[in-house]
Amino acid sequence: MSPEPPPARPFVLISAAMSVDGHIDDATEARLMLSTAEDFDRVDALRAQSDAVLVGAGTLRADDPRLEVRDAARREARLARGLTEHPLKVALAGHGGLAPELRLWHSGGAKLVLAPDAAVPGLRASLGGLAEVVGTGAGLDAARVLDELAARGVRRLMVEGGGAIQSLFLTAGLVDEIQLAVAPFFVGEASAPRFAPPAARAFPQDATHRMTLLGAQTLGDVVVLRYAARREDASLVTQADLDWMRVAIDLSRQCPPSETAYSVGAVVVAADGTEIARGFSREGGDDKAHAEESALGKIDPSDPRLRTATIYSTLEPCSVRASRPSPCAELIRTAGIGRVVLAWREPALFVADCQGVELLEAAGATVLETPSLAEEARAVNAHLVNPN
Repeated sequence: MSPEPPPARPFVLISAAMSVDGHIDDATEARLMLSTAEDFDRVDALRAQSDAVLVGAGTLRADDPRLEVRDAARREARLARGLTEHPLKVALAGHGGLAPELRLWHSGGAKLVLAPDAAVPGLRASLGGLAEVVGTGAGLDAARVLDELAARGVRRLMVEGGGAIQSLFLTAGLVDEIQLAVAPFFVGEASAPRFAPPAARAFPQDATHRMTLLGAQTLGDVVVLRYAARREDASLVTQADLDWMRVAIDLSRQCPPSETAYSVGAVVVAADGTEIARGFSREGGDDKAHAEESALGKIDPSDPRLRTATIYSTLEPCSVRASRPSPCAELIRTAGIGRVVLAWREPALFVADCQGVELLEAAGATVLETPSLAEEARAVNAHLVNPN
């Protein structure tokens, strides 16, 4: 028998806040508050959607964070999905120590410290049983860190800092998405820490490409920029996927106009590349109909092709819904479809915290995004997402 393939590495999201001149803090001992209350809530929602949250030892020492999900409703939603109340808390440590008094060790959730092998004995001695400490070889390697987390079932990793850790993952070409909050501050201090400062290692060729802007959001006086940081991997997203997504986008343009609902197109395609069914929002005069629901409703639930089919949707399938007993993510799961391709994530317009991707992945589905077509899919809904 051939050996089992290693688990897929986690989706890596970098979340950071910086001043207009690129600093994540100033040079004083006091922490510079860059985010608004609305932005802190956005970050809390990202934590709730993650399997693990990772920071560097420098951030732990400087900010002493708990890295908890603060909102009680989000914690309850995680528990309802069979997850732990808080994501796994991961610290990357170099050769320095970590004080046992840090709040992270005494807050909720499991804790993991990853460090070079030489630093492991000292960290275990100082932390005792407060956290699991695991060696990563001679140094800190981003790929090895992700492999370690993948082996523990982590499928979505949120990297919260600091700058050296952001650079570690970016220079390795292993970041999938960046959400960057830009605050109206000018720090102007050369010694102040920066977002992703220059690293000693050179960027690999596949890490230096132009990123794809997925969206911009204003939260008070802070602007949040969202980027797809990696090219679509040809081994995952194929040309056929892009072609079918364009079909779905064309379907979304057939949706009857609405000021209170998205226009979405969906196509279900068999493994041999033949179309099984298609649908679009509000199809057939039903104002409550969603695209995925419309497409799936045309298929015999016993159709054996569903198990190996792909569903293409121009928007993230909904995870909560008042107008029907089951949201679209649940309909897809019930149909047994194991591969989902979407163009863009649902923004916090009608639903504050859509978790369609997380629900599908928790059910074992492979979920892929097509950032190169996201803007085209969003444009159909420009009157909702860009009303000005």
